[in-house]
Amino acid sequence: MTQVTMMGNPIEVSGNFPQKGEKVTTLTLTNKELADVTLDTYAGKRKVLNIFPSIDTGVCATSVRKFNQQAANLKNAVVLCISADLPFAQARFCGAEGIENVETLSTFRHKEAHENLGVNITTGPIAGLTARSVIVLDENNNVLHSELVSEIKNEPNYEAALASL
Repeated sequence: MTQVTMMGNPIEVSGNFPQKGEKVTTLTLTNKELADVTLDTYAGKRKVLNIFPSIDTGVCATSVRKFNQQAANLKNAVVLCISADLPFAQARFCGAEGIENVETLSTFRHKEAHENLGVNITTGPIAGLTARSVIVLDENNNVLHSELVSEIKNEPNYEAALASL
């Protein structure tokens, strides 16, 4: 069990958070068309997994906006914004914000992704959601960079994530 904080209060996070050099082998999520996608869907591309609790919070929305701005400049890479939100809510947010350079994916049908990525919040007021983190994968799903943000209310280190590409 790992521990992060939310407004300074400890919360438990379960699963094995991938570290640099490890390989992510299993991940199934749901896209805005309600179709299941896996890492194979993005074969041959580098992947930035921007993982957060809910797109309806300020910091989470900011991370999607910031990665959207940067994603337009990336070569052979895709930014996947992952939360437990329903795909309808994710699509509504992106439509209202004019976000077109990232792809939103939901864990709502695939809660095992929380454990597989080591981001499963098990205690506190947002238990059942995902901890804020960024995992960058190469074309073969090897971890180039990973950050489990220690305070849920803080933004990830965008520069370090993008520099790893």
